[in-house]
Amino acid sequence: MSIIRINGGKRLIGSVSVHGAKNSVLPIMAASLLACGETIIHNCPDLSDVEAAIRILVHLGCTVSRDRDSVCIDSRHLSRSDIPHELMREMRSSVIFLGAILSRLGEAVLSMPGGCELGPRPIDLHLSALRAMGAEITEEGGNITCKAPSLTGCRINLSFPSVGATENAMLAASGCSGTTVITNAACEPEIWDLQCYLKKLGVNVYGAGTSIITVDGRGKMTDNQHRVIPDRIVAATYLACAASAGGSIELTGVNPEHVTTVTEVLAEMGCRIATGTDTIQITADGPRKAVRPIITKPYPGFPTDAQPPIMAVSLTAEGTTVFVENIFENRFRHVAELQRLGADIKTEGRVAIVSGVKKLYGAPITSTDLRGGAALVVAALGAEGTTEITDRGHIDRGYDNIVGVLRSLGADIKRYD
Repeated sequence: MSIIRINGGKRLIGSVSVHGAKNSVLPIMAASLLACGETIIHNCPDLSDVEAAIRILVHLGCTVSRDRDSVCIDSRHLSRSDIPHELMREMRSSVIFLGAILSRLGEAVLSMPGGCELGPRPIDLHLSALRAMGAEITEEGGNITCKAPSLTGCRINLSFPSVGATENAMLAASGCSGTTVITNAACEPEIWDLQCYLKKLGVNVYGAGTSIITVDGRGKMTDNQHRVIPDRIVAATYLACAASAGGSIELTGVNPEHVTTVTEVLAEMGCRIATGTDTIQITADGPRKAVRPIITKPYPGFPTDAQPPIMAVSLTAEGTTVFVENIFENRFRHVAELQRLGADIKTEGRVAIVSGVKKLYGAPITSTDLRGGAALVVAALGAEGTTEITDRGHIDRGYDNIVGVLRSLGADIKRYD
């Protein structure tokens, strides 16, 4: 457990390099099991979720080493097909190992995954996709046992464009015979990044970024290197930090197209946004303004992970902003903590109504989940006085050295473990 202490009211000035995407590197680490060789992942952030994935890989028999922002994974000696409960419970994304292990070894045994408690996130879509390819799956005592001596390509129609189910289906299909067509697939940039990695293994996969992805048979499965795309949610969070605290910062190593829905909202709030090929500059002077309703949707809609940080910006905006959460039913867990700072927020079901107040005031608050914790940091930067955020490791799951980065921009922020 750690405490992040922030003395608000300090304008942010400077430049931030956006690290690699958590939601991209984790499925690629799982996909490295298919390589039967060495994978070097560059631009790999130092996150607790990444460390949890490394522990899973080592448990499975892989050799893993890190050199700064590069992680080397040698999966030639993969020897286990099980992931124990204590490793699975560390992160929700651990279920992404299911398709890769099953494809490589023909069987996999996992317990139900952990992660942030944002409401029901069933893995039914993952399992139904694997069953369609020929896997026999039993669920008993919180464990999932999958067996498939051979998987066969087929047509998989997802009832919802689930990112994890799309990735698991892609991984399993990469090692099976025949052609697999995934319809109503997720379109997130992280899906495209996984496709780029699989192509380096010789897998004939195409369509990522659209609702139809085709995976055609087995690849060469060779040694390779891959650079992970920048983290669009981290970019959105630092933009929100500047909008809340005021000032002017530039993000480098970012893809502006991946955060268009966020920058459009910030511009509507009154921030000045300028983009380059791989840069975004935000200048926040004067009061923020309320904006049209923000409705979370699968990509390319407004991302659910960016909703909490942007809500934090809206707390002192002139007028009323409505947030509609369509992805996770418990995504408003951070609201009660924001109210401790003086925020005027009313919630009913999946709708939150934020009426802007003139000022927020520092107070002791507690991080409830990864993105909710980021929202607390955003709000505290713009509040008067001192805010102490108690965090049980949530923020470290998705942000590499957020305290050091914000301090380099001029924030008065310290961390106590």
